Amino acid sequence: MDTVLDALKRALHDLPTPRVLAVLVAPPLAALGAWAALAWFYSDDWARWIAERIATSAWLQWIGGLGLSGIFVWASGIAALAVLLPVVFVVAVLVAEAIAMPVVVPWIASRRFAGLEARKGGTVAGSILNAAIAVPVFVLLWIVTLPLWFTGVGALALPALLSAWLNQRLFRYDALADHASAEEFRRILAGAGARLYLLGLLLALLYYVPIVNLAAPVVSALAFTHFCLAELDRLRREETRGV
Repeated sequence: MDTVLDALKRALHDLPTPRVLAVLVAPPLAALGAWAALAWFYSDDWARWIAERIATSAWLQWIGGLGLSGIFVWASGIAALAVLLPVVFVVAVLVAEAIAMPVVVPWIASRRFAGLEARKGGTVAGSILNAAIAVPVFVLLWIVTLPLWFTGVGALALPALLSAWLNQRLFRYDALADHASAEEFRRILAGAGARLYLLGLLLALLYYVPIVNLAAPVVSALAFTHFCLAELDRLRREETRGV
Protein backbone atom coordinates (compact mmCIF):
# COMPACT_ATOMS: atom_id res chain seq x y z
CA MET A 1 0.00 0.00 0.00
CA ASP A 2 2.85 2.38 0.82
CA THR A 3 4.33 1.96 -2.66
CA VAL A 4 0.96 2.74 -4.24
CA LEU A 5 0.51 5.92 -2.19
CA ASP A 6 4.11 6.94 -2.86
CA ALA A 7 3.53 6.64 -6.62
CA LEU A 8 0.39 8.79 -6.36
CA LYS A 9 2.18 11.40 -4.27
CA ARG A 10 5.07 11.62 -6.70
CA ALA A 11 2.67 11.85 -9.67
CA LEU A 12 0.82 14.78 -8.12
CA HIS A 13 4.14 16.44 -7.27
CA ASP A 14 5.28 16.12 -10.91
CA LEU A 15 2.00 17.39 -12.37
CA PRO A 16 2.78 21.16 -12.30
CA THR A 17 6.17 20.82 -14.02
CA PRO A 18 6.46 22.40 -17.49
CA ARG A 19 7.19 19.16 -19.33
CA VAL A 20 4.12 17.46 -17.90
CA LEU A 21 1.90 20.49 -18.41
CA ALA A 22 2.88 20.45 -22.08
CA VAL A 23 1.12 17.10 -22.57
CA LEU A 24 -1.58 17.54 -19.94
CA VAL A 25 -4.40 18.85 -22.13
CA ALA A 26 -4.09 16.45 -25.08
CA PRO A 27 -5.86 13.35 -23.62
CA PRO A 28 -8.95 15.14 -22.23
CA LEU A 29 -9.31 17.27 -25.35
CA ALA A 30 -9.11 14.18 -27.55
CA ALA A 31 -11.67 12.36 -25.39
CA LEU A 32 -14.03 15.32 -25.41
CA GLY A 33 -13.59 15.65 -29.18
CA ALA A 34 -14.43 11.97 -29.67
CA TRP A 35 -17.47 12.29 -27.41
CA ALA A 36 -18.69 15.40 -29.23
CA ALA A 37 -18.23 13.82 -32.67
CA LEU A 38 -20.01 10.62 -31.69
CA ALA A 39 -22.81 12.54 -30.03
CA TRP A 40 -23.21 14.77 -33.10
CA PHE A 41 -23.26 12.00 -35.70
CA TYR A 42 -24.90 9.16 -33.79
CA SER A 43 -27.06 10.72 -31.08
CA ASP A 44 -30.29 9.82 -32.91
CA ASP A 45 -29.15 6.23 -33.43
CA TRP A 46 -28.11 5.92 -29.79
CA ALA A 47 -31.38 7.35 -28.56
CA ARG A 48 -33.38 5.02 -30.83
CA TRP A 49 -31.31 1.98 -29.86
CA ILE A 50 -31.60 2.72 -26.17
CA ALA A 51 -35.33 3.41 -26.42
CA GLU A 52 -35.89 0.10 -28.24
CA ARG A 53 -33.91 -1.86 -25.67
CA ILE A 54 -35.74 -0.20 -22.81
CA ALA A 55 -39.13 -0.74 -24.48
CA THR A 56 -38.50 -4.45 -25.06
CA SER A 57 -37.08 -5.14 -21.59
CA ALA A 58 -39.52 -7.55 -19.93
CA TRP A 59 -38.94 -6.42 -16.36
CA LEU A 60 -39.18 -2.72 -17.26
CA GLN A 61 -42.43 -3.40 -19.13
CA TRP A 62 -43.74 -5.11 -16.01
CA ILE A 63 -42.75 -2.09 -13.90
CA GLY A 64 -44.40 0.22 -16.44
CA GLY A 65 -47.58 -1.84 -16.15
CA LEU A 66 -47.63 -1.03 -12.46
CA GLY A 67 -47.86 2.67 -13.29
CA LEU A 68 -44.21 3.41 -12.60
CA SER A 69 -43.48 4.80 -16.06
CA GLY A 70 -40.92 7.22 -14.62
CA ILE A 71 -38.61 4.22 -14.31
CA PHE A 72 -38.29 4.25 -18.11
CA VAL A 73 -36.83 7.76 -18.05
CA TRP A 74 -34.40 6.81 -15.31
CA ALA A 75 -33.36 3.64 -17.14
CA SER A 76 -32.84 5.51 -20.42
CA GLY A 77 -30.55 8.00 -18.71
CA ILE A 78 -28.51 5.24 -17.09
CA ALA A 79 -28.23 3.38 -20.39
CA ALA A 80 -27.10 6.48 -22.31
CA LEU A 81 -24.43 7.19 -19.69
CA ALA A 82 -23.30 3.57 -19.83
CA VAL A 83 -22.74 3.85 -23.59
CA LEU A 84 -20.85 7.15 -23.47
CA LEU A 85 -18.54 6.62 -20.48
CA PRO A 86 -16.34 3.86 -21.93
CA VAL A 87 -15.85 5.79 -25.18
CA VAL A 88 -14.56 8.88 -23.38
CA PHE A 89 -12.43 6.83 -20.97
CA VAL A 90 -10.80 4.60 -23.57
CA VAL A 91 -9.93 7.52 -25.86
CA ALA A 92 -8.39 9.51 -22.97
CA VAL A 93 -6.27 6.56 -21.81
CA LEU A 94 -5.08 5.64 -25.31
CA VAL A 95 -4.11 9.23 -26.09
CA ALA A 96 -2.24 9.45 -22.77
CA GLU A 97 -0.40 6.27 -23.72
CA ALA A 98 0.52 7.59 -27.15
CA ILE A 99 1.45 11.16 -26.16
CA ALA A 100 2.27 11.27 -22.46
CA MET A 101 4.14 8.00 -21.88
CA PRO A 102 6.96 8.66 -24.39
CA VAL A 103 7.58 11.92 -22.53
CA VAL A 104 6.95 10.77 -18.97
CA VAL A 105 8.92 7.50 -18.88
CA PRO A 106 12.37 8.79 -19.96
CA TRP A 107 11.88 11.95 -17.89
CA ILE A 108 11.14 10.08 -14.65
CA ALA A 109 13.82 7.48 -15.39
CA SER A 110 16.50 10.15 -15.86
CA ARG A 111 15.49 12.07 -12.73
CA ARG A 112 14.80 9.27 -10.27
CA PHE A 113 16.36 6.11 -11.71
CA ALA A 114 19.43 7.37 -13.56
CA GLY A 115 21.34 4.13 -13.00
CA LEU A 116 18.55 1.83 -14.17
CA GLU A 117 19.70 -0.16 -17.21
CA ALA A 118 17.32 -0.16 -20.20
CA ARG A 119 16.90 -3.80 -21.20
CA LYS A 120 14.21 -3.13 -23.85
CA GLY A 121 11.88 -6.01 -23.07
CA GLY A 122 8.95 -4.27 -24.70
CA THR A 123 8.34 -2.91 -28.18
CA VAL A 124 6.00 -0.52 -29.94
CA ALA A 125 4.35 -3.52 -31.59
CA GLY A 126 3.94 -5.11 -28.16
CA SER A 127 2.29 -1.96 -26.85
CA ILE A 128 -0.12 -1.89 -29.78
CA LEU A 129 -0.92 -5.59 -29.33
CA ASN A 130 -1.46 -5.07 -25.61
CA ALA A 131 -3.95 -2.28 -26.32
CA ALA A 132 -5.60 -4.28 -29.11
CA ILE A 133 -6.32 -7.07 -26.63
CA ALA A 134 -7.14 -4.97 -23.57
CA VAL A 135 -9.64 -2.55 -25.12
CA PRO A 136 -11.95 -5.22 -26.66
CA VAL A 137 -11.88 -7.20 -23.39
CA PHE A 138 -12.77 -4.03 -21.48
CA VAL A 139 -15.63 -3.24 -23.88
CA LEU A 140 -16.91 -6.83 -23.70
CA LEU A 141 -16.87 -6.79 -19.88
CA TRP A 142 -18.62 -3.42 -19.93
CA ILE A 143 -21.40 -4.76 -22.20
CA VAL A 144 -21.82 -8.02 -20.30
CA THR A 145 -22.18 -6.20 -16.96
CA LEU A 146 -24.58 -3.52 -18.24
CA PRO A 147 -27.67 -5.15 -16.66
CA LEU A 148 -26.03 -4.70 -13.25
CA TRP A 149 -26.06 -0.93 -13.75
CA PHE A 150 -29.79 -0.95 -13.06
CA THR A 151 -29.19 -2.23 -9.54
CA GLY A 152 -27.93 1.20 -8.53
CA VAL A 153 -24.86 -0.17 -6.77
CA GLY A 154 -23.60 -1.53 -10.09
CA ALA A 155 -23.76 1.92 -11.67
CA LEU A 156 -21.47 3.23 -8.93
CA ALA A 157 -19.01 0.36 -8.62
CA LEU A 158 -18.68 -1.24 -12.06
CA PRO A 159 -17.24 1.73 -14.01
CA ALA A 160 -14.43 2.16 -11.48
CA LEU A 161 -13.67 -1.57 -11.23
CA LEU A 162 -13.54 -2.08 -15.00
CA SER A 163 -11.64 1.15 -15.60
CA ALA A 164 -9.09 0.09 -12.98
CA TRP A 165 -8.41 -3.10 -14.91
CA LEU A 166 -7.89 -1.26 -18.20
CA ASN A 167 -5.80 1.44 -16.52
CA GLN A 168 -3.24 -0.95 -15.09
CA ARG A 169 -3.28 -3.29 -18.12
CA LEU A 170 -2.33 -0.48 -20.52
CA PHE A 171 0.02 1.71 -18.48
CA ARG A 172 2.08 -1.04 -16.86
CA TYR A 173 3.35 -2.29 -20.22
CA ASP A 174 4.51 1.10 -21.48
CA ALA A 175 5.98 2.03 -18.10
CA LEU A 176 8.28 -1.01 -18.19
CA ALA A 177 8.80 -1.52 -21.93
CA ASP A 178 12.11 0.37 -22.19
CA HIS A 179 13.76 -0.73 -18.96
CA ALA A 180 12.54 -4.20 -17.98
CA SER A 181 13.37 -7.47 -19.68
CA ALA A 182 10.50 -9.81 -20.54
CA GLU A 183 11.36 -11.97 -17.52
CA GLU A 184 11.48 -8.95 -15.20
CA PHE A 185 8.11 -7.82 -16.52
CA ARG A 186 6.58 -11.20 -15.65
CA ARG A 187 8.12 -11.17 -12.18
CA ILE A 188 6.84 -7.68 -11.43
CA LEU A 189 3.32 -8.65 -12.50
CA ALA A 190 3.49 -11.76 -10.32
CA GLY A 191 4.68 -9.84 -7.27
CA ALA A 192 2.80 -6.57 -7.64
CA GLY A 193 -0.38 -7.53 -9.52
CA ALA A 194 -2.74 -6.66 -6.66
CA ARG A 195 -1.01 -3.33 -6.00
CA LEU A 196 -1.11 -2.48 -9.70
CA TYR A 197 -4.86 -3.05 -9.69
CA LEU A 198 -5.25 -0.98 -6.51
CA LEU A 199 -3.32 1.86 -8.10
CA GLY A 200 -5.50 1.53 -11.20
CA LEU A 201 -8.62 1.68 -9.02
CA LEU A 202 -7.54 4.80 -7.15
CA LEU A 203 -6.68 6.50 -10.43
CA ALA A 204 -9.91 5.32 -12.09
CA LEU A 205 -11.90 7.22 -9.47
CA LEU A 206 -10.30 10.45 -10.67
CA TYR A 207 -11.89 10.01 -14.11
CA TYR A 208 -15.34 10.48 -12.59
CA VAL A 209 -14.60 13.70 -10.69
CA PRO A 210 -15.44 16.83 -12.73
CA ILE A 211 -12.44 19.08 -13.53
CA VAL A 212 -10.06 16.62 -11.85
CA ASN A 213 -10.78 14.14 -14.65
CA LEU A 214 -9.06 16.47 -17.12
CA ALA A 215 -5.71 15.66 -15.50
CA ALA A 216 -6.48 12.01 -14.67
CA PRO A 217 -4.92 10.40 -17.80
CA VAL A 218 -1.57 12.14 -17.31
CA VAL A 219 -1.64 11.55 -13.54
CA SER A 220 -2.12 7.86 -14.39
CA ALA A 221 0.86 7.92 -16.74
CA LEU A 222 3.03 9.51 -14.03
CA ALA A 223 1.86 7.26 -11.21
CA PHE A 224 2.25 3.97 -13.09
CA THR A 225 5.70 5.00 -14.32
CA HIS A 226 6.85 5.85 -10.78
CA PHE A 227 5.39 2.64 -9.40
CA CYS A 228 6.65 0.28 -12.10
CA LEU A 229 10.18 1.68 -12.30
CA ALA A 230 10.41 1.63 -8.50
CA GLU A 231 9.38 -2.04 -8.52
CA LEU A 232 11.95 -2.79 -11.21
CA ASP A 233 14.66 -0.96 -9.28
CA ARG A 234 13.77 -2.87 -6.10
CA LEU A 235 13.84 -6.18 -7.98
CA ARG A 236 17.32 -5.54 -9.36
CA ARG A 237 18.64 -4.40 -5.98
CA GLU A 238 17.37 -7.62 -4.42
CA GLU A 239 19.07 -9.63 -7.15
CA THR A 240 22.34 -7.77 -6.53
CA ARG A 241 22.13 -8.51 -2.81
CA GLY A 242 21.27 -12.13 -3.56
CA VAL A 243 17.87 -11.97 -1.87
